[in-house]
Amino acid sequence: MTFAELNLNASLLNALQDLQITEATTIQAATFAKAMSGADICGIAQTGTGKTFAYLLPLLRLHKFSKDKHPQILVMVPTRELALQVKESALQLSKYMTIRVLAVFGGVNISSQLNEVKDGVDLIVATPGRLLDLIYSGSLRMNSIKRVVIDEMDEMLNLGFRPQLERVLDSLPSKRQNLLFSATITEEVELIMHDFFNTPILVEAAPSGTPLENITQQKYAVPNFNTKLNLVKHLLQESSMQKVLLFADSKRMADEIFLALSKGDSYNIGVIHSNKDQRNRIQTLQDFKDGKYKLLIATDLIARGIDVAEVSHVISFDMPEKVENYIHRIGRTGRADASGNAIAFYTRLEEENLIAIENFMNYEIPKSEIPQDVEISGILTSDEQPKVFMKEISSQLPKLESKGAAFHEKALKNVVHTKPLSFKDKMKQKYKKPKKRKPKI
Repeated sequence: MTFAELNLNASLLNALQDLQITEATTIQAATFAKAMSGADICGIAQTGTGKTFAYLLPLLRLHKFSKDKHPQILVMVPTRELALQVKESALQLSKYMTIRVLAVFGGVNISSQLNEVKDGVDLIVATPGRLLDLIYSGSLRMNSIKRVVIDEMDEMLNLGFRPQLERVLDSLPSKRQNLLFSATITEEVELIMHDFFNTPILVEAAPSGTPLENITQQKYAVPNFNTKLNLVKHLLQESSMQKVLLFADSKRMADEIFLALSKGDSYNIGVIHSNKDQRNRIQTLQDFKDGKYKLLIATDLIARGIDVAEVSHVISFDMPEKVENYIHRIGRTGRADASGNAIAFYTRLEEENLIAIENFMNYEIPKSEIPQDVEISGILTSDEQPKVFMKEISSQLPKLESKGAAFHEKALKNVVHTKPLSFKDKMKQKYKKPKKRKPKI
């Protein structure tokens, strides 16, 4: 379906034409009419299928100009990177409209965001924590909100945002439209919909957990960390590896991979995770988009906000414990119906996670053999070395306790006196109390 077939106004059609986008994706076409009716929506689609435009297009089409300085549309997202991405998309679509768009998130000074909110906003994109800060400060009122979007709901709950999310939803007007978009539906997501949504309509572009058909997947059984590094170096030499995104399971692992791969290699490498400051993260992501970095190393937390066109390959350096994270990882490639490639490394200890991911997708990832010219390293990291736990037996004899004084003082009559007792002490010993001579007459 083309966007011209949808009930879009001239402003939105002109903005889409500037972006050179003419055809709607499956989730966009399925969502538009239902969202325009004012019904609550629960959209299920994988990352990279155009979920952002799927909810922005109907919301912007329904938006009416207001002199009120407080927002009418609220979009909640789990990460700062995703907040900036949604803001950028909203600005692109509202190019020919009179609408004020603002993104607020933690990790930066709140003073500038307070001033921007006071200047007025129509559509606000926010992370739950910073949104509550602005509400509690009294600078942001929510009584004008007409439509609410919760994007990447499953990840928001995984990050522990449920209490903040419920507080925000409680502060909103009861008469509103709710839209929820997620790649997977969990029990917690269903509970939120049951408590705060009004009979939501399910819009499913593909069953939950189904991998995109345009992404080619393969897996390598790799014995250890150093062999994984050797295999990455070998794969990066292939001509098809134009723009590569590598995912690590932790911030420490991401830094270790970055240090190991950046030694003596001709291509540029970037690393991005939550320990990096906001300016560094924004600049690193922009450099990757501009092609300055051939390889970008990231963690799963940052994965939700990385929207980069033409990512040729996604490498999972290790298998994530949460199966949903793998779906989001591979969704960074093959975006907007383009072809993509996903490569997964797994060790013997990670094989259980791999099986859980394959069962979740109902798909067995084809296995590839390690090329012969890749060195199989025998060097193990401290985490990979087998640990032997033995009970420590002390060979030293326990120290003898020094004898101290008795627990009570000796009776006065048993005390050995080295000098004659005075009359006063004799009377005390005899009468159990001090006795004095009577004064002489």
